[in-house]
Amino acid sequence: MARLLDRYNSEIVTALGEKFGRKNRLSLPKVQKVVINMGVGKALQDKNRLGEAVEHLGQIAGQRPQITRAKTSVSSFRLREGQEIGCRVTLRGKRMYEFLDRLINLALPRIRDFRGVNPKSFDGNGNYNMGLSEQMVFAEIDPDKVNFTQGMDITICTSTRNDDEARELLKQFGMPFRE
Repeated sequence: MARLLDRYNSEIVTALGEKFGRKNRLSLPKVQKVVINMGVGKALQDKNRLGEAVEHLGQIAGQRPQITRAKTSVSSFRLREGQEIGCRVTLRGKRMYEFLDRLINLALPRIRDFRGVNPKSFDGNGNYNMGLSEQMVFAEIDPDKVNFTQGMDITICTSTRNDDEARELLKQFGMPFRE
């Protein structure tokens, strides 16, 4: 079982129950899914970029990414409908907790000049969004085999509709919020 999931079931549920004054553990917030998205706009000029981004995202997430296509044509970007422009992965269950554990304890501390993540990046419905500027903060990526750096967006979806409850849940997981 994932280390973060064990900690959630043993420690975090009781701490959140005391903090919010609830006895029913099913009413407490929990993480439902994590979505990792890489938008590879340069894939229009160089097809190898999308292939490398898919490979790196697969190594980071532990499952094969889905390639995303353009929904509409935009002539100023030379973009046609249906062209491949990115990739994404949706993590649930054990893989989601393993990824969150690696993100919080290994990847975020490796970011240069890291002072914490923005505590205001909630969307009003209890979901947290953050961006990373390069994929090399993850230990799975071999820096010698990287031809270009690629950023990614990470969305953590929780079961609550309240940002304060979701913030407290992520704090309990150990997310390093900026003061």
